Amino acid sequence: MKLIVFLPAHNEEGAIGDVIRRIPRHIQPNIDVYVLVVDDGSTDRTVDVAKRAGADFIYRHEQNRGLGAAVRTGLQQCVELGADIGVMIDADNEYPPEQIPDLIMPILHGEADYTMGSRFLGTIRGMKWHRRIGNYMFTLLQSLLLKTWIYDGQSGMRAFSRQAMEEAEIIHDYNYAQVLTLNLVRKGFRLKEVPIVYQVRTTGQSFIKFTAYLKHVIPAIVKEMCRSVKRKHMSSSVQKR
Repeated sequence: MKLIVFLPAHNEEGAIGDVIRRIPRHIQPNIDVYVLVVDDGSTDRTVDVAKRAGADFIYRHEQNRGLGAAVRTGLQQCVELGADIGVMIDADNEYPPEQIPDLIMPILHGEADYTMGSRFLGTIRGMKWHRRIGNYMFTLLQSLLLKTWIYDGQSGMRAFSRQAMEEAEIIHDYNYAQVLTLNLVRKGFRLKEVPIVYQVRTTGQSFIKFTAYLKHVIPAIVKEMCRSVKRKHMSSSVQKR
């Protein structure tokens, strides 16, 4: 079985090397683990640091296109590279690579098609109050729209079955968090949240600004919910070829 961990990255030279080195390469004897970095037009040494840290694949956007575009590329590349399971983790060292085995277990056991590492079910240290309020607000909105309770709709650590990666649609380039979950759950993919340990970044700088986030994300949510989607027949287990 092939597992690809992909990291969307923009100017993350200070953190990405540590994230890659901490990714477990020996999860189970029958799982081969590879690391893919999607460089979204970085102007620093992100790519060089990633290569030195052991990244197996590098895909580069020549210009900065946005986090949503980078995640879309990551999912597409995972499918093209033959992944049975894909894991996305932010390159900023806020999320625990050591918990990737926990994140994929519901998919391996046939309990879910799509998992998210939940900071609010686990531990969350150092997040500023306005970020917490923003997370609560957007997560509540997703819960209401999907009529299912979600604890952490903005998580930067997620795992996907092959079928979920093949069917996932991200309809805007700025971000992915809300529209991706809305898209997959509306198509019938089973979501499960896994508790994780989280700490705020100590290097680099977040691109998220609250007013800009509202400006881009709210219209994208409306657009996604107004689109018709076809429910998919779910495979009963991880696809093996």
